[in-house]
Amino acid sequence: MVPNNMVGNHLVPLNQLKNTKKELYNNYVKKYNDHPERRKLLERKVPKLDCLWNDVVHFLPLNPNHVYQSLKSLGINIKTDLKFYKIPVDNLMENKNAIYLYRKEYYKGPAAPINNLDIKLLDTKNYKELSKIPKDTVSYYQEENSKGNKFGMFPFIPHILSYGEVKISNAEIINWSKKDS
Repeated sequence: MVPNNMVGNHLVPLNQLKNTKKELYNNYVKKYNDHPERRKLLERKVPKLDCLWNDVVHFLPLNPNHVYQSLKSLGINIKTDLKFYKIPVDNLMENKNAIYLYRKEYYKGPAAPINNLDIKLLDTKNYKELSKIPKDTVSYYQEENSKGNKFGMFPFIPHILSYGEVKISNAEIINWSKKDS
């Protein structure tokens, strides 16, 4: 999604906002208060990058239309106008980057440490965008929807974690409900 954590024409890690834009930081961390364990994400360590969860900028390695289509196909009522940045992978080259595979077999909840086996350093030169949403994500949507639960949109979808600021001046803004984005 087009995030709030911007300074100039760069996305910055949430922890960087804590010192420079306190009001924006406080507004942005509210999303971590929706569940008692999610608050612990703010202190979660990222193996191999030797930093905290909020010292990195988070990205999806797939077009968000895949998420939209999956949720829509289940009849879930969702917004159609969510906007995302489509950022060239070259914009990450100056940073230390990893892919958090976010595999169900290693995930023990938001308060648990990230399993070292679920983090791979990312070589941006060989990066390939995912072409579909993982099966575990679709199963999660189906299960949580059938229970009538509120749930996150990105579970078990790998995340790219970039340690540092990320330039967005050449990024395209796309609407997740449009297939051509």
